[in-house]
Parts: sequence; structure tokens; C-alpha cells
Amino acid sequence: MKNLHAKSLVMALVLVFGSAVVPAHADDFATSNLGSNRVTWDLAGSYDRAVLTVSRPDGTVFRKEFKSTGIPSFDLVDKAGNLAADGAYTWQIVLSPRLDAAQKDALAAARRTNDPAAEARALAAAGLDKSRIQSGSFSVAGGSIVPADRQEPAANRAPAPSATGGGLIGNDVVTPDDAIIQGSLCVGLDCVNNESFGFDTIRLKENNTRIKFEDTSVGTFPTNDWQLTANDSTSVSKFSIEDITGARVPFTISAGAATNSIFVDSTGRLGLRTATPVLDIHINTSNTPAMRLEQNNSGGFTAQTWDVAGNEANFFVRDVTGGSRLPFRIRPGAPTSSIDIAADGDVGIGTASPSTKLHVASSAAGSTDGKVLISNTSGTSVGRELLELNNNGGAILILKDTSQTPRWSFGTVGTSFVIDNQANAGLEMLLSSTGNLTITGVYSPPSSREVKNSFVALEPTEVLRKVVGMPITSWNYNSDPETRHIGPMAEDFYSAFAVGIDDKHLSPTDSAGVALAAIQGLNQLVQEKDHQLAELKNQNDQLASRLANLEKMMQELAAKQK
Repeated sequence: MKNLHAKSLVMALVLVFGSAVVPAHADDFATSNLGSNRVTWDLAGSYDRAVLTVSRPDGTVFRKEFKSTGIPSFDLVDKAGNLAADGAYTWQIVLSPRLDAAQKDALAAARRTNDPAAEARALAAAGLDKSRIQSGSFSVAGGSIVPADRQEPAANRAPAPSATGGGLIGNDVVTPDDAIIQGSLCVGLDCVNNESFGFDTIRLKENNTRIKFEDTSVGTFPTNDWQLTANDSTSVSKFSIEDITGARVPFTISAGAATNSIFVDSTGRLGLRTATPVLDIHINTSNTPAMRLEQNNSGGFTAQTWDVAGNEANFFVRDVTGGSRLPFRIRPGAPTSSIDIAADGDVGIGTASPSTKLHVASSAAGSTDGKVLISNTSGTSVGRELLELNNNGGAILILKDTSQTPRWSFGTVGTSFVIDNQANAGLEMLLSSTGNLTITGVYSPPSSREVKNSFVALEPTEVLRKVVGMPITSWNYNSDPETRHIGPMAEDFYSAFAVGIDDKHLSPTDSAGVALAAIQGLNQLVQEKDHQLAELKNQNDQLASRLANLEKMMQELAAKQK
């Protein structure tokens, strides 16, 4: 190598045990060891884990996480024995810091403030105000890593004649005046006499060309040095803009980048892979144009990666860290204002002018258009809370047929649940917290033969007998000690008749049915008594008639004896 500036990121390479070792820069933490078919990295400092990413020449990416006890490495031979492709490989290592619970809590608290200054203070307190990301590159040729110490031979510079005048100082040419070249200029060790310039106005010609901007300003004026770099000093073909003073490379284009990889048109619109950007930023590719938002954990915050992308199937947001889930998707053809957030925060679904916090609107004629469905498709059968309404006061749900006047409300009044037709005075139904149900109309459960089956005839007198033997008491519910009731116990009723859902509940239908059956049984007894009374009356009438006849006979006999 040659012409290496003292502040350049490119360092001299040495051979150690047959492998090339790239010494770390003063601000670096990783030293890469280039073997014949494996690259390893020695990491300095304390860390919890390291994430290694290697970008291959074909655009695919290798990524692996290594714990603090592991050694980051990249193999050129995969498990199937396939050799890595020839070309330039770019690597990046991100260190996750080792933080205690107090530091993690401080960072989390700073994040919740949404105050960049507070976050910066928390990062500095945790010692995370310096970058913990490092990158580099290596090349592969013939299936093997190109040794990092391989150097191109430099052309020999022909010594200039020594002179004390004529503008010559040693071997350098100094012109203390403006220089005007009315032709092309070739600079570099490989320029030759009668250079064929073509349309080139200025040509740099040698291996590893550089243009450096070295600012000699003093005082309060800017002094940063910059450099345009074409290719590096090893084996990677690229063009870079280097911040020499800051020892950084903020801009790089790798050789082989597609035409119009970055294109800025006359209006300032940015095209990525397109020369005709339509909007401020225009990404054009043949398969799923996307943008990745990756927060690494080198700053102490939890690593998280999101993708924002779109294709013929959908526009989506992908939670890469969470298993590449797609929590947000929009399908092509979705109507305007499928989801619309108004300036006041109201959310409209199917409307551009939501009037409430959530406004679902539909103008279609289908019976299910505008329907809201909440479903859980788990295979586990268990009760789940699917909708909850909370309010500091009564929580009301309104149902209204817009073709009719009444509005029905379902909700709470105090501790009770109510149903109210708001067009009428009073409540149509009230269910108290103690389980008491009050309605203003008639309770009419279904009782048609059409909804019943398995009919079994009863013996009314037997029902009556059981009712007569059943204890009937006055009592109150534990939940409502102030209200008295009269009736049998559900246990006694179930033991006698075996109807109802169990021996803890008593249906009004069953109790009414038993009462009616008992009345029929009582009626049968009354009819029997009436029949017996009629027979006794008939017998009595016959005896009375006989007595009357006997009395008449006695009277006639007495008259004859006189």
C-alpha cells in the first residue's frame, strides 16, 4: 500500500500464524482474523452478546448472535460443502452492552419521557455514549479469502532533477501562482506520455486513488479534513467519502451497484433504483420494495427491527424481531378511508368524518355490511372476556333502528343492569346486583307444543299428594335480607318431582306446572266427593221417601183401628 494518511481508517496488515490479522483502530473493538476459509473476530471490552452480519456478493445476508463467551466467525464453506461465491463481503458487528438492573430501569424511564436530552443523559450515565458498532470488508477469490496483506506494487516515480531555481524545490514542483492547463490533466504514478484522455478533463491514474481535502484553517473556522476514496487498500472495489478528521466513512458505493441506485432529479426528488422518481422518495424494484427500521442494542435499549413494505398482495408492517409477524396489513383495492383518523383523534372505519372515538360506517345494502365481529379462534374451550365498557358512571350501549323513533339502551344504573326504551318513562327491565329481576310488562316464556317433546302424562292426585307433603315456608335471600318470600326449597322440589336443571334452582314454569297439576288433583278429589255426596243425597232421599210412606201407612192403619 502507499499514500496512507495517518488519520485514515485503513491500517497496515500483518501475518500471524499463517492468517492475516487486521489490527484494530484506536476507536475499534473488533480485530478480524482472515484465514483461508474462515474469518474470526477478536472482541475487546465487556459486552453481553455480539451480533455479526455479513453481506455476501449476491445480496444475501448472514446474521448470527454470539454470547460473550463465543467467538464471532464466518465460514466460507457451508454445511453442504458449498464454497462461498467470489467477490466482496461486507461485515458489521454490533455489541450489546452488559447492564445491571438499575441501568436498564434508568434507560427505560428515560425512554418513557420521549425527551432526547433525558435519553442522552441516561446513555452517558451508563457509559453508552460511544458507538458500539464496527464494520469492515474482505474479499474471496477462488473460494478462498484474499490475504489482507496482499498489496499492489507501486510504480516507481522517476526522480526529478535537482535544482535551486526555476520553481523546483527538491523533487517537488512548486508554482507560486495560478496554474491554467488548457487541456486534460493526468495525476498519478501510472500516467504516461501521450496519455489518451478521451473526454476526461482530470484523471487520477494509479492503484488506490484518493483526493484529499486538507483544511489548514485556524481559530474558529472549520478545519475538518475530507477525502474521496476510490477502492480500498485491500481487495474491495468501492467509492467512499471519508471524514478523515473524524476517522469515519459516512458514504460508500460498492462496485456493481445497479444503475440509478441513487438518483436525485431536478426537483430534488430521490429515486432508489429509478431515474424517474415521482415523489420525494421513490423506491423501485421488481419484488417487494421495502424499508427496514432496525434499532440495535448497542445503545442499551432492546433491539427491535421493523420492515415497512408493499407488493401486489398487501402493504404491511413486519415485526422482524417478533418472528416476522405482520401486525398491520392493507390489501390492494381497500376502499378510501377504510381506516381514517381525524384531527381530533376520532377513528373512522369506512368514513372520512368520524363523529366518535370509533365510528364504523357502511352504506352497502347487505345484511351484514357494517357488522362488527369479535372472535377468538383458539382451540381451547374457556370463557373469555371479549368486550368491556368502562365509565366513571353508568356504562350505556345504545341500539337504534333509524327508521323508528325509539332508542333502546342497555347499561348500568348504579349497581343494577337495566334495559330502557328511552321513548317511554321508566325502565322496562332492572336486574339488581343481588339478582332480583323487575320488569314492567309480562314475562312470557315459550310454551307451545312446537318447542316441546317427550311428553309424559301425570297423575294429578299424586302431584297433589307430594305438594301436600312438601314444606312451604317464608324466608329471605342471603343477598337481600330485607325482602321476604314464600315457597318451597329447591332441594325438596327436585326430590319430589325431579324437574329443573338441578336441586339448587326452581323454575317458575315448573312451580306453576306443579301448582296447576295439584289443582287438577284437588279438582278430582272434589269431584269424587261431589259424587259421593250425590250418592248419599240419593240414598237420603230414598230413606226419606220410605219414611214418608211408612208414616202414611202408619197413619192409615191407625185410622182403621179407630
